[in-house]
Amino acid sequence: MASVEERRARILQIVQQQGYAANEDLAKALQVTVQTVRRDVNTLAAEGALSRHHGGASAISFSENIAYSDRQILNLAQKDAIGQSAATAIPDGASLFINIGTTTEAFARALRMHRALRVITNNIHVASLLTPAPECSVVIAGGTVRLRDGGIVGPAAAAMIEQYRADFGVIGISGIDEDGTLLDFDVDEIAAAQAIIRNSRTVFLLADRTKFRRRPMARVGHISEISAFYTDQPPPASIRGILKEAGVGLHIANEAPFSERKRKEDK
Repeated sequence: MASVEERRARILQIVQQQGYAANEDLAKALQVTVQTVRRDVNTLAAEGALSRHHGGASAISFSENIAYSDRQILNLAQKDAIGQSAATAIPDGASLFINIGTTTEAFARALRMHRALRVITNNIHVASLLTPAPECSVVIAGGTVRLRDGGIVGPAAAAMIEQYRADFGVIGISGIDEDGTLLDFDVDEIAAAQAIIRNSRTVFLLADRTKFRRRPMARVGHISEISAFYTDQPPPASIRGILKEAGVGLHIANEAPFSERKRKEDK
């Protein structure tokens, strides 16, 4: 009998090949009950791997972004765990950039007990979330406010970020290719993200496991350019190899950092 992981991988394969598959047809193909398929489909939909419909599932486009309202609830617990993990590495009094994204917003929520932070952001939600932080100062980049997700984009936003130098740059991303290329859907966001990478002493990348299945077309940079990667599950072996070779710290939310686990394994 196939494992749960194998069964769900097969469901994904069928849905992606056909575009749409009914639960009954999936149950027959996998020789399991419709109830089992329905549970698997619900789980895969919650992870953003497919779209759930009444009686079946369809493939989603990995070349188009998911609506902001859907991204807010997609893998919410995992994003909160990632945000909390990264926030523990930020000392009181630090200066930092925070860019657009629901995972960076989770990170901002986790910073609300920090003191005297100095934050530059192109995300109006981040600015609002940091309101309770004691003695925190927030600079919002100028530019065009994208009403659908609160992002501030355009040449003015990137140019303003270039005027600062911060201890930490904390960025989210829409996709990570197998070779470590960091990808995004919106070219308007990329200039700001690249400016953050250039002007940060330490760069944190925050991304949940679904980003390894998505293939936006626009290139932001490479995962070897960052200082530490915070995620919720061990990434693919190819990515782990790149991180190790580049000396990038890998932190799995709710787990010990990769470097600590490696030292324990070597003992």
